Amino acid sequence: MTDVLAAALADVLTARSVTDLVRLSGGASRDTYRFVADGTPLILQRQRAGDVRDMGNEALVVRAAGAAGAPVADVVASSTDPSALGSAFMVVTAVEGETIARKILRDDRFRHAREVLPAQLGAALAQVHAVDTTGLSSLPTADQVRQYREALDQMGQPHPAFELAFKWLDANRPEVGPPVLVHGDFRLGNVIVGDDGLRAVIDWELAHLGDPMEDLGWLCVKAWRFGSSLPVAGVGEYRQLFEAYEAAGGGAVDPDVVRWWEVLGTLKWGVMCIMQANAHVAGLTRSHELAAIGRRVCENEHDLFLALEGRW
Repeated sequence: MTDVLAAALADVLTARSVTDLVRLSGGASRDTYRFVADGTPLILQRQRAGDVRDMGNEALVVRAAGAAGAPVADVVASSTDPSALGSAFMVVTAVEGETIARKILRDDRFRHAREVLPAQLGAALAQVHAVDTTGLSSLPTADQVRQYREALDQMGQPHPAFELAFKWLDANRPEVGPPVLVHGDFRLGNVIVGDDGLRAVIDWELAHLGDPMEDLGWLCVKAWRFGSSLPVAGVGEYRQLFEAYEAAGGGAVDPDVVRWWEVLGTLKWGVMCIMQANAHVAGLTRSHELAAIGRRVCENEHDLFLALEGRW
């Protein structure tokens, strides 16, 4: 099977040879491979069955973000035609570094990176939110409170903590400004980090148009601190993130609006955990990873209680 995929990649890239094809651990919606084409290290991501999002949008967004100066890998090839590689795909240049949050937060190698990451993450988000959205009208926009309200109702599971959060979110909605490009899943695990700090932002499949404060709030969700007591991705304080974002041209940050998105992010992740576990149980995508994610629902319920009491 690997030989077949290597041959198909060679055809797509018009490469003389494709070698060292290795499957990497990846997210729930992508199959990820590393390989070498004519001496150049590259990364292939293929869309998994059951994921209905348009991967063509993802490639479009990565190219636009790169053109705006955001730290991303270069897109080498992409297509939504499944005939070439079996599903929609994107090939990008390989960026060396680490994505595993536990290592970034604990290994001595990343001691300096942890010191500079809060500012680098803030600056990168400012660059992302400054992307010209003229050619990105195909990206989704949605009222996420309503979206996840409907998703939870469809699953028919009682979660009183989530109901409490929905009421709080409805009662404290911030004003909505002009939409910008939002990464949608900006956190450790979706960035590549080296000894010198941030090297690339990856995993753009949830990109959409919306409130820029969404990305800042998601970065601070308790689940994405991975056990650290520091609120910004487990590496820094709110002040460091907000000041760097503003200094890089990201506009003024209202901490109360970020908190609103942080609460919504915690709720979203809880609902998403249910959805991913159900995908396994229903047989749509059989995966131990998806099944195990179901146990995290109660963690998010607990985190919501802390968030609404201002104790996180």
